[in-house]
Order: sequence, then C-alpha cells, then structure tokens
Amino acid sequence: MRPAYITAVIEQEFSSTQQGYHTPVMLWGPPGVGKSQIVAQVAENHDAEIVDIRLSQMEPSDLRGIPFKNDQKVEWAIPAMLPDVAVHGEAGILFIDEITSAPPSVSAAAYQLILDRRLGEYRVPDHWAIVAAGNRQGDRGVTYSMPSPLANRFSHYEVDVNLDDWASWAYHHNIDERIIAFLRFRPDLLFDFNPEHNPVAFPSPRSWEFAHRALHKFSDQPNLLPGGIEACVGRAAGVELFAFIQSLENLPDIDAILRGKSDECPDEIDLQYAVASALVTRALRADGDAAILGNILNYANRFKQREMGVMLVSDLHRAIGAELFSVPQFSDWAEKIGDILVY
Repeated sequence: MRPAYITAVIEQEFSSTQQGYHTPVMLWGPPGVGKSQIVAQVAENHDAEIVDIRLSQMEPSDLRGIPFKNDQKVEWAIPAMLPDVAVHGEAGILFIDEITSAPPSVSAAAYQLILDRRLGEYRVPDHWAIVAAGNRQGDRGVTYSMPSPLANRFSHYEVDVNLDDWASWAYHHNIDERIIAFLRFRPDLLFDFNPEHNPVAFPSPRSWEFAHRALHKFSDQPNLLPGGIEACVGRAAGVELFAFIQSLENLPDIDAILRGKSDECPDEIDLQYAVASALVTRALRADGDAAILGNILNYANRFKQREMGVMLVSDLHRAIGAELFSVPQFSDWAEKIGDILVY
C-alpha cells in the first residue's frame, strides 16, 4: 500500500481510539521506506505524543517490569517508558518498532500489551493507538519469524514505495529540488535494494534524505561532494546524481520564468525535470502568490511533451493544495490539456 494510504489508515486508527474501534496495526516493509516516519507524522499532525519502544534492544523484564516484595506479595514495577496519561497525555501512539528483530522471549512479553492493552496491573490509556513496524525476513535484516499468536493480534499492511507520495513529502520538507528532479528523471532509483547483494549503501527514501544533507554539507568542497553522495546512496546512484547536477549549468533562468519574462524550455528531458522541480519549490516559497502561480501554469504549456506539463501541475497541486484551482490561468491550462486528462 502506498505511503499516502498508510498515513490515512494510521490517522483513522488514531481517531478510532475515541470510539473504541481501534485495532493494533503492523507495518511491514524493507529498510528505509519511511515506516517510522509515517507514524511520527501522524502523531505530529495531532500534536500528540509518540512513545517509541525498540523491542530488539530489550530483555523480557524490561517490558514486564521489575518484581519487588510488598508484604507477603510480589508486585511489578511498571516501566516508566510505557504511556502514562499524567506524563505523556491522554492521547498518543505507542509505537513498537523493530518488532521482528526482537527475540521470541521478548516478543512473547508483548502479546498481552498488544491485544489486551495491559501488562499485569498496567493498562494502556484508552485513547492511545498501538502501531508496530518491522522488516520482512527476505530483507536481510536481523529478523525473526513473527509467531502466529503475535501476528494474529494485528491488522497487517505492507508499505510500498511511491514516487508521487515521496515527492510531495520532499517538497514540504525542503529536500533539495535537484534530488527531486533527478528522481523524477530516474524513478527506479527512489528505492533500489537487492537483499541478495547485501549492499551497505543503497538508494531508499531515507538515504536520499541523507544525500540531500550531503549536498549542503559538501557543496563548497567539490573534491568531497561525489564521495559524500555515494556514501549515502551507493556508488552507481551517486555517480548518476552527480552527473545530473553538473548538467544543470544549462538550466533556463527560473526567476525569469516566475516573472513571466521567459518561455525558454530546454530540449533535454533531464533539464525539463529540473525546471519542473525548481518551479514547484519556488511556488511553495512564494506562499500563494497568484501572479507566480499563474506564470508557472502558463509555462506548463511550453513543454514539448505535454505530459511533462501535467506532471508539473500535479506536483504543484500536491504541494499547495486546492488554492491552485482559483488561479485564473488554471482553467486555461486545463482546457488546453483536457484531452490528456480525459485519456
């Protein structure tokens, strides 16, 4: 399932705790596809706390608590990391990450917590959602087979990689527009992981964010920049990205396009992707300036491949929302491109 739909599922599960319909959720996927980031984003959207528990780093007693004697009885001290209304708030997300990396003795301790929302005397607060995440056995991570009793306590979703969803996220998180343009040009490199080769660095949504950081850290040190990029996404993808960035010296004047003073459109397809990504990034910075949006919509019809203009406007819509429809030039653009949209 694509990340946008997974986000909607987690949003609904978070809201359903209010009505008593919540079912614990298990997210499956290879490393680096953004499972934990999706959960963190939902918590941030609701200004709610997220308690992140890594079962792979625990012993059974860490979750169950420490026994102590109280008169003639033995009681259990509740771990402070578990959600507590007084500490963490009435609503939130209990996120059990790396659950498939936990040894069976530890995952068994989580059975009651996940299904019954309790551990001994401890109870998970009513308005807290429970979400877990882990890698599949074929992903070559440190994984154990999930026991059937534990698996049967979840609803299960597999997180897929989707370029449109990633691009929307990237624009809103100020990821370098050159990386967005490159991945529009080479979409198969958004995620390229072959567990049989067991690579150290490989392209993934997570590692492209690292590449974004490398671009800014080493931009004034050209002798370090190629190696810095390759260290994040692997040699093959790193070499391609560096070559792509070097080709952008022939990019048209973006500021002139935004002012409506230039219709120059490059013939090279890689430069067209770069122009489109740069325009969307500048539109976000313009904070709804109708004149700039209008000039971008006018420019969208300058591409020789009209599908490129459709991609530009689609990304623009995902970035700024429905206010794009109120720009006068939108109806003109839609009329000219209507046959493609209908098709």
